[in-house]
Amino acid sequence: MDIKFESIDGKSFEYRVMMIVFAVLAGVGLLATFYIIQKGLWVTGMYTRVPWGLQIVMAVYYIGLSAGSLVISGLYGVFGKLEYKPFARIAVYIAMLFLIAGLLSILTDQGRMDRVFIQPFVHFNLQSMFSINPILYVGHILICVLYLWALFYEKKKLTKIVATLAFGWAFCVHSGTGAIFGFGARMLYESPLLPASFVAAAMASGTALMIIMIVALFKLTKRHVDDELIIWLGRFLAICVIVVLYFLAVENAYRAYVVELRSAAVYYLFGGMHSLLFWIGLIFIGLVIPMIILFRRKTGKSVKWIVLASSMVIIGVLCERYVIVIPGLTYPPELFAGMEITHSVIEEGIAKYQISFLEVLQAFGVLGVTGFMFGWGLRYMKLLPTEARALNHVAASK
Repeated sequence: MDIKFESIDGKSFEYRVMMIVFAVLAGVGLLATFYIIQKGLWVTGMYTRVPWGLQIVMAVYYIGLSAGSLVISGLYGVFGKLEYKPFARIAVYIAMLFLIAGLLSILTDQGRMDRVFIQPFVHFNLQSMFSINPILYVGHILICVLYLWALFYEKKKLTKIVATLAFGWAFCVHSGTGAIFGFGARMLYESPLLPASFVAAAMASGTALMIIMIVALFKLTKRHVDDELIIWLGRFLAICVIVVLYFLAVENAYRAYVVELRSAAVYYLFGGMHSLLFWIGLIFIGLVIPMIILFRRKTGKSVKWIVLASSMVIIGVLCERYVIVIPGLTYPPELFAGMEITHSVIEEGIAKYQISFLEVLQAFGVLGVTGFMFGWGLRYMKLLPTEARALNHVAASK
């Protein structure tokens, strides 16, 4: 199966406008980050009870997109499905960019940015997921670079080896991210299922992202892609959605079943704005409607409907990341089991958190850097194939 890859011309008016927009967003994000560093994290509205905000939500989201995007490249690199070779390069490149976006989000969330590059590697602790994960993240980026090199130079044996390593490493990366929450001490975090749930959501969002990117890029650059390839990815996405629903059902059934967690479960499911994001954003928009679209015979075989379902899954998983990070912090931790705190200098009860404008600017800045690097890659690297056809179409043309 002979496939020719090309870079885009990059001289069109639309491309230049896109790059300017991304550059402006990156600049705005940089200014917002500099202001926060000068004044302190308190200007974002974060405080002792809620030390993580939008940037950590986006970091977890981006890392999931990165891990999930590699699934598409793994269809060719690991499982040898030649019809998905045209998407392998762009999938690996996107996976690498989104992991960088995740790390940038973590970086902009730090009060002491200089320590992020040094402390995790100087003081290594196998009992801390915060210490283990930086190794996983850096290793993931290096593996993606090697994977891309193998794909560009058509090193088939090396591609198979590195693709398998990348596929497994991606699972470890997002399992490790999930373990930061699942192996913690917060009542709404602690769950051995959370790492697996993170991986399931990552596969769903990553697959959905790649469907949208493939359809959009091939249409904008006037390249042909067979509908059968997108339809098959839509079926795979439908399976991922079912798995995500299953994990969510088990996690919340466990919280409702255990007496000690029942109060926290009620707060999580019916306690405010985050509950609306859970039921409407995640369950209804992000999972139920896409599942109906993808499993219906008529809409499940329509590329436009599959793209719509993919867009809804991406929105739903973003809501899922928010309702994991924030409610676990706003719900009061049980510091002394079986006892009631009658007086404390620290605020007790349900904490408050609202996304600040500065956090939004930082998030746009990270998106701008990622988008600019993506546009640069399309112009200066041969990432896109001239066409993508199903194997039966290739055989028929011969």
